Amino acid sequence: MESALEQEPASPPLVGAWYADPQGALFEVVAVDQDDGTVEVQYFDGTVEELEADSWEEMRPKPTDPPEDWSGSLDMEREDYGVDLDDSDRGMWANPLDSLDR
Repeated sequence: MESALEQEPASPPLVGAWYADPQGALFEVVAVDQDDGTVEVQYFDGTVEELEADSWEEMRPKPTDPPEDWSGSLDMEREDYGVDLDDSDRGMWANPLDSLDR
């Protein structure tokens, strides 16, 4: 069994990259402050947290793909998206050029 001292160091945090913590929670790195030695992350649910560099190393997050559902960190309901996602009658859309005078 490999001890914590023998493990490779955690990959450095990259702003804009998505990671999963050991419990599987997804988060994005939103800022890295080299001077303070902190990493600011935003979880998929919108929670923002500042981690010390040591905490980043202990957490050992795994890089992952961004979530497909972009609305996770937004306080929005399906009705608030601004579009009718269930609208199947797309043929009713008018051509904007039809309203021009000929």
